[in-house]
Amino acid sequence: MNNYNPSVFLVEDDLNFGAILKSYLELQDFQVTWVDDGRHALPVFLKGQFDICILDVMLPHVDGFTIAREIRKTHQAIPLIFLTAKTLKADIVQGFQSGADDYITKPFDSEVLLFKIRAILKRNTETMNRQKQQEFIIGSYKFNAHLRTITHGSESKRISPKESDLLRLLCVEMNNVLPRELALRTIWGDDNYFTTRSMDVFVSKLRKYLADDPGIEIENIHGTGYRLMVKEG
Repeated sequence: MNNYNPSVFLVEDDLNFGAILKSYLELQDFQVTWVDDGRHALPVFLKGQFDICILDVMLPHVDGFTIAREIRKTHQAIPLIFLTAKTLKADIVQGFQSGADDYITKPFDSEVLLFKIRAILKRNTETMNRQKQQEFIIGSYKFNAHLRTITHGSESKRISPKESDLLRLLCVEMNNVLPRELALRTIWGDDNYFTTRSMDVFVSKLRKYLADDPGIEIENIHGTGYRLMVKEG
């Protein structure tokens, strides 16, 4: 990864397993900071700079779900993986609701974990690169977020600042779900009922602007957010 060793924040209270996992990841060229008690996790995390978090769920004093929710308050984009012996559907759902990118049950294959970590980091890097973009291709349209223009063939339309901000967020997460709360707080600074209704109106406008390409769809994911889908070919 371009001579950069990604930094892992590991929270695991099993001393033998934690030591083995830390050593294994370090052999794979990761930098690992390991904490073995839930109550120390957040203070250590806030002092460091990390690329990904790997959290056990059942920890002394503060559980992994709580740690994840606290991390998400200040670091919305950092990837989170839960490692746990808890296999009930309710536990898995709670893990994803706490902000997890993946949920791996013990025992597991270390190689599988490694591939998952690398895939998540790669996806996260690609997303961060797209967040810096100002120009996007959306099917047969070209969108310039800086100029706030949508171009289709020889026709170009200038859209409002909020329309542009929303379309840009959808483009950054193209083919993935854009969480409703993230869009509302980023663009409107609030996620109350009135801003939610306002966002729905803006999504309807964007659908009209992109209506000449049948391969483009802004899908409403009920209770979650929106997804800008672009069919290939």
